[in-house]
Amino acid sequence: MRWHELTVLATESSQEMVTHYLTELGAGGVSVEEAWSPDKPRDTKYGEVYDTPLNDIRPGYALYKAYFSEDYEMEPLAAELKALLEGLPEYGYDAGEFTIHIGSVHEDDWANAWKQFFKPVAVTERLVIKPTWEEYEAKEGELIIELDPGMAFGTGTHPTTTLCLKALESAIDGGERIIDVGTGSGVLAIGAMKLGAAKVLALDLDPVAVKCAKENIELNRYERDVEVRLSDLLGVLREGDADIGNTYNGSTDNGSTDNGNSDNDSVQRAADGVKPPVDLVVANILAEIILLFIADVMDVLKPGGLYIASGIFKNKEAAVEAGLLAAGFEIVDVLRQEDWVAFVAGKPKGAVE
Repeated sequence: MRWHELTVLATESSQEMVTHYLTELGAGGVSVEEAWSPDKPRDTKYGEVYDTPLNDIRPGYALYKAYFSEDYEMEPLAAELKALLEGLPEYGYDAGEFTIHIGSVHEDDWANAWKQFFKPVAVTERLVIKPTWEEYEAKEGELIIELDPGMAFGTGTHPTTTLCLKALESAIDGGERIIDVGTGSGVLAIGAMKLGAAKVLALDLDPVAVKCAKENIELNRYERDVEVRLSDLLGVLREGDADIGNTYNGSTDNGSTDNGNSDNDSVQRAADGVKPPVDLVVANILAEIILLFIADVMDVLKPGGLYIASGIFKNKEAAVEAGLLAAGFEIVDVLRQEDWVAFVAGKPKGAVE
């Protein structure tokens, strides 16, 4: 089978938006290759070995490759993407002097080629992400996350994910009940369990993500403690039993709902594992989406509970901080890596549940 290959050269800083748009347009897989040069700063404090070959991508840019099945009309799709990228400045992003190229490739040429660049990597002082096809002998004290993200999801080493894992490592004492919003490959839910959480409810709007996360959670043998559900943000919590209805009365600020995609038995099982109020919510999603449901997060947290919000490019830091404070959160910590920011925000201990 042949696939359409859409290649986009755009700024690294627009990565979250470019990959988001490509996925929304129907890509069956997206890969990202960032610019590498001999003098590029690299964080090696956890012993990472960078053996990715050097490339000739211009500094500050990345090469995005998205794959679409043969039934897609690519010229209109590329035109729609061009318009979306041209409109990024309205949202505080800039794709730079971007280019879009349409090609084709055989499925076998791309389905596994990206795996050669994904090696075991220590992302925090204790957590190591190991692809399932790589051999790795854990050092004393290391916690290994087995991961097969597939082509549609990241490898867990992007700064936004790393920031979340670092924040979880600091926040989890043991026994917490956690909600992971926008779980993707399930890496944050798995990391939380490795660090000592009791239960995790992992949510995603994308059915492909739900399938991928379930597979990775089974790989790490947490299927009894992590429930993965199809949900628009926290929408699944409004579809449960009377106890959930009495505890959680929020609704997303944009009025979105779960649309009933989860069957009642699945929702009930999720409710039995994790129901509000919870100890911690983590969300690694676009800053614009974070701003949409801050009040909902406040509603599902216990007094003293924490909200870890990542996926925030530095130009959105002030807006997200203002939104958190306006909703009544206290800023506990701010983590930064490269141009990305993550907030650890707390619900005041004296707040009413």
